[in-house]
Amino acid sequence: MHIMSNTFYDLPQLRQRISVFRDRKHAGQVLAEMLQEWKRREAVVLAVPSGGVPVAVEVARALELSLDVAVVSKILLPWNTESGFGAVGFDGTVWLNKEYVDYFGLDQPTIEQQTQAALAKVQRRVKLFRADRPWPDLKNITVILVDDGIAAGSTLLVALMALRNKEAREIIIAVPTAHQESLVRIMDEVDALYCANIRSGPQFAVAAAYQQWDDVDETDASRMLVSYRNRESAQEKGKRRTCKNGSKAS
Repeated sequence: MHIMSNTFYDLPQLRQRISVFRDRKHAGQVLAEMLQEWKRREAVVLAVPSGGVPVAVEVARALELSLDVAVVSKILLPWNTESGFGAVGFDGTVWLNKEYVDYFGLDQPTIEQQTQAALAKVQRRVKLFRADRPWPDLKNITVILVDDGIAAGSTLLVALMALRNKEAREIIIAVPTAHQESLVRIMDEVDALYCANIRSGPQFAVAAAYQQWDDVDETDASRMLVSYRNRESAQEKGKRRTCKNGSKAS
């Protein structure tokens, strides 16, 4: 591995290995151990839905931090429901991979149609996952951006662009697994990067790092987020009651 940076952290014992995590919950627990220095710090965990949500829940819980989402979507090729030629961020930021656009010979009407479809998906998911809650003031806190893995990295790149537009003070990426080449492309765009399992080579699949891999349904991801927020809110109320009672006692 040749990612030279003072702000890059991995687990050498997991390099080039597959099936290292039982599931996304376990992956989040491993990441949380790597991120212990951020426990109870001025930071917020942002999950990339849907797959990043169960990972981020474990990270946020262990670090005792607030949890939110950074919704992004690939701009899909018209004939493929998995592969894309760009990405859209939660604030409307659009990034196009010019190399792919040229390679596939995509004309402007096709680009606009697929981009609008991605924007519509992002807007729908922002409403689903965030409702009308205001954004936290990212100027004053560190953002820990969490996904379940990085293959090509296009969606994370656009998420980074959107967070920069929000003037985030500091951005950290934390992922259980990633392709080495993609990490190299992203490294200069972040303040720090944590990745437990790095792999290189021509064949890479995020799912290969997991013993159990299932798609995370939007409804399940939304339920996880609501459950975490309710738990966080209840804890905050408990702290306020404790402080209030303590003040009266003194």
